[in-house]
Amino acid sequence: MKKQLVVLTGPTAVGKTKLSILLAKAIDGEIISADSMQVYKYMDIGSAKIMPEEMEGVPHHLVDVLDPAEEFNVVRFQAMAKQAMEGIYSRGHIPILVGGTGFYIQAITQDIDFAETQVDETYRRELEQTASQKGAAYLHDLLALIDPDSAKEIHANNVKRVIRALEYYHETGQPISKHNETQRSKASPYDLTYFVLNDKREFLYERINQRIDEMLSAGLVEEVGALKVRGCTRDMVSMQGLGYKEILDYLDGVYTLDEAVDILKRDTRHFAKRQLTWFRREKQVIWVNKDEFDYDNKKILEYMMEQINDSKYRNIL
Repeated sequence: MKKQLVVLTGPTAVGKTKLSILLAKAIDGEIISADSMQVYKYMDIGSAKIMPEEMEGVPHHLVDVLDPAEEFNVVRFQAMAKQAMEGIYSRGHIPILVGGTGFYIQAITQDIDFAETQVDETYRRELEQTASQKGAAYLHDLLALIDPDSAKEIHANNVKRVIRALEYYHETGQPISKHNETQRSKASPYDLTYFVLNDKREFLYERINQRIDEMLSAGLVEEVGALKVRGCTRDMVSMQGLGYKEILDYLDGVYTLDEAVDILKRDTRHFAKRQLTWFRREKQVIWVNKDEFDYDNKKILEYMMEQINDSKYRNIL
C-alpha cells in the first residue's frame, strides 16, 4: 500500500500558511516547507517565513536550517525532504508539503530522477562568462533556439537553471524539457492528495501588494542590509530571491527605494502568474478556489478532509 502524502500549494500570498496549520492539526500531520527561501536563516521578512509562535506546535521541516551562503536547489531539496518524510512516517504521522515552488513539489510527488550526467566544466564556465558579458537575456535566447519549451518555463533571470538546461542539451543532445516530461508522466509512488489554493486574480494581486508593504514596514530593508553586512552578495542563490535582489539593488544605488518596490511588486505578480501556469499542468490536482468557500478556512478544511478521506478509501479498494 502506498504511503499517504498531502500537498498544499498555490501562488504566493494566497494564504497557504494558516490553512496548513489547520490541516496538519486535523490529520495529525507534519509540515515540510516546499519553499526555496524559507530554508535560509536570517531571511525571515522577505521570505514570509512562518515564525515558531505561528506554528502552534505543528512540527515544521526545512525551515531556517541553512546559512545564506549555502546553495539550495531541487536536488538538495529532494534529498532533505525525503529524509524528513522518513522520520514523519516513522512517527505515524502524515507529511504535508506546503509551499509554492512547483518543481520542488514535483520532485517529490513524481520521485524525479536527478541522476547527474557528466558535467563539462569548460562548457559551464563558457556559459557563465557569456551570461556575465552579454547578459541573462542573451543566454536565455540561446536556450530558446534549442529547447523552446524550457525557455518558456524558465525565467530569463534564473541563470543557473538556464545554464543547466543548456548543459543538459550539450551533454545528451536532447532537450531537458523532454526529460522532464518523461519524469512528470510517471505515476506517483504515493497515495497523493494534491491541493492548489487559489483566489481571484485581482484579490491575489491586491494581497501581494499589501504583503510587500507589510514587509517594508516590518524592516525588509534593514534585513537585507544586515545580510549585506554578513557578506551576502547578489551572486548567492539566497540573494536571488524576490525581495532580496530588488532591495539589494536599492542599497547598491541601482534604484531608488520606490523604483525597487515597484519592480518587486511587478515581478511578484508575474511570479504568481507563472506559479499558476505550472500548477495547471500538473495531474491529479484538486483546485480550491477561496471565493467558492466564502473565504472561510473552516469550510475549506472540511472540503479538504472529504477529499483526503476519499483518497484513503480509494487506496483501500
